[in-house]
Amino acid sequence: MKVSVVIPVFNERESLPLVVGDIPRAAISEIVVVDNGSTDGTDLVARGLPVRVVREPRRGYGSACLAGVAALSSAPPDVIVFLDGDYSDHPEELTLLLSAIGGGADLAIGSRALGNAEPGALLPQARFGNRLACFLIRLLYGHRYTDLGPFRAIRWEAYQRLGMEDTNFGWTCEMQVKALRHGLSIAEVPVSYRRRVGVSKITGTLWGTVRAGYKILWTIARYGLKTR
Repeated sequence: MKVSVVIPVFNERESLPLVVGDIPRAAISEIVVVDNGSTDGTDLVARGLPVRVVREPRRGYGSACLAGVAALSSAPPDVIVFLDGDYSDHPEELTLLLSAIGGGADLAIGSRALGNAEPGALLPQARFGNRLACFLIRLLYGHRYTDLGPFRAIRWEAYQRLGMEDTNFGWTCEMQVKALRHGLSIAEVPVSYRRRVGVSKITGTLWGTVRAGYKILWTIARYGLKTR
């Protein structure tokens, strides 16, 4: 499989080299790092790494992911892997997601709930938000997810079918509910999780938690209430 990795970053100067260094290079074809307006020199650090750097000035996690996909080489990959730049996930476990794709899944989600999480890696508000979102998805869509974790792999043709459009906190949730609506084959893969390098821009602040929670719940309701 030709595999491309997209890493959205915002002020991840210290963690990005660790993430890139742990990616199993034999398993992937290219790495695209999307600098989402960093102010700490992340872009300068990225340019010294074996990656392609893309700038996306429009703030938002979804905006960065969309820009990363748009910047992939002209010949599309077979699989896209999305991986955060904070070093909370274990990049070497990328092969676990690819194994699920090779086994027939269209979308493989790295589940922190099913895997091993370092104490304190998932803040209480993140655990609660994940459980609530997964419960509502099960209620509206009839499918049991355990996590909305950002570490995931998806087949190119499946990604194209979804028509992703969210530009901020609803990105991961949008992908998961649209995958259900389009009848994709979905696998959840247990992955490890550790304390991130630096402070989370989402669950690390009250305002970030509120904004992310609202957008995720709105996304679930938006697609769940549409006519199937």
